[in-house]
Amino acid sequence: MEFKLNSKELEKHLSKVITGVPTKTPMTILENFLFEITDGLLTIYATDLEISLQTSLNVVSDSNTKIVVPAHLLFNVVKTLKDTTIQFKVQDNGKLLLTTNTGKYTLSYLEATEFPDIPSIKTDENSKDINEFTIQGSELKESIDKTSFAMSREEMRPAMMGTLFEFDFDGLRFVATDGHKLVNLLNKKITTKINQQYIVPERAISVLSKILDEREVKVYLSKTHVSFRLSELELITRVIGQKYPDYASVIPVENEFALKVNTKELSDAIKRMMLFSVSSIRKVKFSIKKDFINISAEEASLGAAGEENVPCEYTGDDLDIGFNSAFLNDILNHISSENEIVFKLHSPTKAVIVVPVEKKENYEVTMLLMPVRLNN
Repeated sequence: MEFKLNSKELEKHLSKVITGVPTKTPMTILENFLFEITDGLLTIYATDLEISLQTSLNVVSDSNTKIVVPAHLLFNVVKTLKDTTIQFKVQDNGKLLLTTNTGKYTLSYLEATEFPDIPSIKTDENSKDINEFTIQGSELKESIDKTSFAMSREEMRPAMMGTLFEFDFDGLRFVATDGHKLVNLLNKKITTKINQQYIVPERAISVLSKILDEREVKVYLSKTHVSFRLSELELITRVIGQKYPDYASVIPVENEFALKVNTKELSDAIKRMMLFSVSSIRKVKFSIKKDFINISAEEASLGAAGEENVPCEYTGDDLDIGFNSAFLNDILNHISSENEIVFKLHSPTKAVIVVPVEKKENYEVTMLLMPVRLNN
């Protein structure tokens, strides 16, 4: 059988699903795309068994077919072609012939029966236990980018190796934590009757961040999978089937001391102090006074130390507290769009809350950081 495609149109679609192809896998079949042509519609699938990506485009075809083709080889050929028409010919000898007006390229293909089944979420009116909502792609991207850095990488904590999507009457809440830092972001624009939690794995969050744009996203959620649909592109991921930790219980309510500081000034100082805190704890010390913070770090093994003062507005008792500079830097990087932030503190051993000074009407973000113990 034969079909035709424009090279640049095909490149655009392949570039969207290539991120679903694993670079290293014991299952070599996963290093391929599944091509399925039905009544002039080509659907291209990629999966690593945790996530699946699929995209569709119209083709000129003389029949229907399903074949498995090498993903990176095909993509690399197509993206180096000029704007031209590619004639595909599926031959009976297991070869796929690509012909343009200047060249011919032969690839091997496999039968579609060897490719794993792609999960699907039925969204018809009779579907049960399917929840759905719609969100602007840019909004979803901002929400996951501001939270996902706090996800755990430890396999001993599988529920924390993802971002929590929690629906309640206040809106849609995004939560991520690794036990050292936590982000709790509430989008009040998303109002649904859903009262559920879904944990989306890190791999899906990472790919989703890359493919989101300004387009509207329709999200469908079942007990086992979540589907994100952006026009002709769909990402399906399994959800982590664990109970998420009770994050609300670790957010302190008695932090009565308030430290207001310019975000960029503090961030720049912490980046410099990181040069002097390279050990595993990466400790940086805050000595907080009424109108300035003395920030210091020392690396005894290198005979190096640094300190500087950053202006602030502080209401509370003088306080010495330590932080992991890398974790603090992470938080500051992901709240850098805010001009000023407030640290809410209680003691050198109590979790610290970080929030923006400026309140937004439909958006709330709270970050939490655990301190590290000072030797003195």
